[in-house]
Amino acid sequence: MVSVSRFACAAVAAIGLGLTLAPVAVPALVSVLAADAAEPSLAEIEQSCLNPKERRAETEAGKLVRLTVAMHAARSRMPGTIVRARLCHGPDGLVYVLTVLAHDGKVAQIAVDAIKGTLVGGL
Repeated sequence: MVSVSRFACAAVAAIGLGLTLAPVAVPALVSVLAADAAEPSLAEIEQSCLNPKERRAETEAGKLVRLTVAMHAARSRMPGTIVRARLCHGPDGLVYVLTVLAHDGKVAQIAVDAIKGTLVGGL
């Protein structure tokens, strides 16, 4: 029984370490929104993310879908845990850029239109 508890502790520590390091590894996994080279990449969109004051103003304006709607859309594309969410300026308006940790351990960024709640790109 002791070996099982040691294994469980080691597994929990490894998962915690992986989640701690995930934001560092994510830029290497950034994918392109569309196949067209003229479209900006998620990395470029991330550079134009809103600060907390700007996010609050956009949210209070009442034009954006709730973050939960965007999270549901992202999970329909890639089931897993949302580990980060940002509101950024995209090519056609505001987008939620969601970082998803899939059940198989893969990490991806998915963009969801913040007005319509539809998938814009990612993976």
